[in-house]
Amino acid sequence: MAFELKQNLKLSQQLIMTPQLQQAIKLLQLSRMEMIDVINQEMEENPLLEDMPPEDYDEAELSTVSEEGTIAEVEDFKGIERTEEITGEGDGKEDFDWSSYLEDYGSVGASYDRRDGEAPSWDNLLTKKATLTDHLMWQLKLTRLSELEMRIGEQIVGNLDTNGYLAATTEEIARLEDVEETEVEAVLAKIQEYDPPGIAARNLQECLLIQVRLLGIENPLVDVIIQNHMKDLEIKNYNHIAKKNRVSIDEVLQAVMMISDMDPRPGSIYNEERIQAIIPDVYVFKAGDEYKIVLNDDGMPRLRISNFYKEIMGNVKNDSNSDNGKKYIRERVQSATWLIKSIQQRQRTIYKVAESIVRYQKDFFDRGINYLKPLVLRDIAYDVEMHESTISRVVTNKYMYTPRGIFELKYFFSSSIQKKSGEAIASKSVKEEIRKAIASENPKNPYSDHEIVSLLEGKGIKIARRTVAKYREMMNILPSSRRKRYF
Repeated sequence: MAFELKQNLKLSQQLIMTPQLQQAIKLLQLSRMEMIDVINQEMEENPLLEDMPPEDYDEAELSTVSEEGTIAEVEDFKGIERTEEITGEGDGKEDFDWSSYLEDYGSVGASYDRRDGEAPSWDNLLTKKATLTDHLMWQLKLTRLSELEMRIGEQIVGNLDTNGYLAATTEEIARLEDVEETEVEAVLAKIQEYDPPGIAARNLQECLLIQVRLLGIENPLVDVIIQNHMKDLEIKNYNHIAKKNRVSIDEVLQAVMMISDMDPRPGSIYNEERIQAIIPDVYVFKAGDEYKIVLNDDGMPRLRISNFYKEIMGNVKNDSNSDNGKKYIRERVQSATWLIKSIQQRQRTIYKVAESIVRYQKDFFDRGINYLKPLVLRDIAYDVEMHESTISRVVTNKYMYTPRGIFELKYFFSSSIQKKSGEAIASKSVKEEIRKAIASENPKNPYSDHEIVSLLEGKGIKIARRTVAKYREMMNILPSSRRKRYF
């Protein structure tokens, strides 16, 4: 068998993602807060990037350093202007009595009597919300316990979940502290006497029984229901409870009402997460019969390339060291330019997609959710002449402020359901009809899924019962048997 070398010429096409395209795709799918974090990180890593002051926004122009080291303009961009060199003269040295200004301005959110002399420290005005662990440890330290019992108590408190239930077994805690399980049980019983009632329980049944004891409820039927009829209580099978215990249905309802006032998650009140306000990426305002779209640039750094390094490029000498400096600056300028252009492209793309959504869903903005039209990514992609994957990235983690509230851009996309008339209706509009029907039902005789189907048919919406059940579950609405109220 012979081996030989040959040369062949082959022509082929390959799809290669350039670094610029990769960066643009990455920025496009980021949320607003993530975008600000990326920009701030780039400003820390790239010394040529700087945040433009507001007074320079209108007259700013973008410039960059070409491969030959000269200044060249980049088309279709506004964002850079030559800045003055910082000399240190007059910077923050104006004759101004800051002490008098602060004294006249006063404090925000707190007041004090100046006749008492010096104002209290701001540290004394700050507050911190107590956590469940803080609240229980405070009570634990007020309890007369031995050193060993205190260690066991700290283990118990440290093993509570966010709802206040004990996540570890007494056997595991005993093994960790090298003690008998009975000692852990004794300390656990003391902690279960703490506030809030029901804390440190091992299951829902124990949590409710602790609350019955601490709240002083003397109805024996309450204990019986919690101990023996939790399943019936869950599905509201009150007749079965009355029959099993040979009591009237009124007595069962009275006991159930007491149980309903108890808290099944006693620790949750100390672990409520702070509500984070949504900052929209796009604002939609109505002007006459039309809607105007404005991108939200508040808090978003406006980048430009520092003139300081441009001047360095013109002053460096032609030697080996200066060549390395020029190479570094050219690389940083190129990176900064890519970032600025990618951010601009991102903003233009978001604007186009938002504009197309508003155009498609104008009836929704005018008349409400019942007029939301079916819309898929392909429709917007065809309208703005982009790929569906690009539209998918744009609508991810982006929010729009409208006269009807703040919505995620994904909200406006929904599948279609055919009405009897042949007209298509958005699935979100059908969900809204189901929600309205359930909201208006008689609590003592709620609508079944079959009855909701009949109600929708009366409005020209033909839909299967299993579809109603699916939509109801998506909206976290219980079935009729569990929505029924007896009192």
